[in-house]
Amino acid sequence: HLAALVLARGGSKGIPLKNIRRLAGVPLIGWVLRAACDAGVFHSVWVSTDHDEIEKIAKQFGAQVHRRSPEVSQDSSTSLEAIREFLNHHQEVDIIGNIQATSPCLHPSDLIKVADMIQKEGFDSVFSVVRRHQFRWSEVKKGENKMTEPQNLNPAKRYRRQDWPGELYENGSFYFAKRHLIEKGYLQGGKMAYYEMRAEHSVDIDIDIDWPIAEQRVLRFGYFGKERLKEVKLLVCSVDGCLTNGRIYVTEDQKEMISYDYRDIVGIDLLKKRGIQVRLISERDCSKTLSAMQLGCIAKASATNKLQVLEDWQKDMGLSWKEVAYLGNEESDVECLKKAGMSGVPADACAVAQKAAGYICKSSGGCGAVREFAEHIFLLLEKVNSARKQ
Repeated sequence: HLAALVLARGGSKGIPLKNIRRLAGVPLIGWVLRAACDAGVFHSVWVSTDHDEIEKIAKQFGAQVHRRSPEVSQDSSTSLEAIREFLNHHQEVDIIGNIQATSPCLHPSDLIKVADMIQKEGFDSVFSVVRRHQFRWSEVKKGENKMTEPQNLNPAKRYRRQDWPGELYENGSFYFAKRHLIEKGYLQGGKMAYYEMRAEHSVDIDIDIDWPIAEQRVLRFGYFGKERLKEVKLLVCSVDGCLTNGRIYVTEDQKEMISYDYRDIVGIDLLKKRGIQVRLISERDCSKTLSAMQLGCIAKASATNKLQVLEDWQKDMGLSWKEVAYLGNEESDVECLKKAGMSGVPADACAVAQKAAGYICKSSGGCGAVREFAEHIFLLLEKVNSARKQ
């Protein structure tokens, strides 16, 4: 019995609940669970956690949940301790594939090959590595009167990258091991082998502290599931609270005024240049305001049922839901956010809208959120184009 096991503690010294924070619209742990489930080589896929919300998301992505004890949920607890506890409760498991939740560019093809190595080729343990071309030097501590020494190079004859094979480093993506090794206190041992992953797939969130950079890497090189990706062809944007900041200014002669960010107008123009239609929707009667903004977009004001409007547009254009993106911010947008293939909200959206959205912008409504969401769409388009070329 080969079981995939993802360890996902609720506590984190760095980023609170990092394991379920959304990365490129998907909870971080969801990326590896999707790869593990789609690989088709595991008899069971598990998440070991001590947190209710992590348990909920793990089940949404098709995993079973092992509630770990407080004893192995401390900051000082090791992965090996948590794995051994899991095995004590699951005697049917013969081999553990410990997959790190912080490796969102993992692909099913990697897991399939490793499963063959340990099941068919007789290895007791297999772990992931990545090849790096980095020159190492000895450390000189402050105050020591020493010179640094080269560790893996001759400074008088430095290798060109193409002439040097580089070195192998653990990338922490996964560690497969048989039960008897783990029971002896080892994750690596016996007949060992490494599995070399492609450099572009070796994204480690523990190292890539800059979340936006990690998101771009995942959008370019991550695994998006068995279903073929489709280009976004329509973005529907809620006016109040997304294109604007939601504030309405009233003059003495009772005329309404709103403000918007020019960056968002640029974002709309860029989307249109890429062949993506942009349509606007509002619950208010803001037809005069939208006309004054001269955005050149089809708009629906006084929309009492936003979902019905969205469905009508989707059908009229002959689009699948995966080709529709939606940017909203209020409770009235929730059903639209759930239906759309790509959904986003500004940073200051209401809680229920944030929960329903696939992507939460760092910008607030009326302060660049539309432009930011447009950039997110462009990154997905790059992923689609890359997949087509492959």
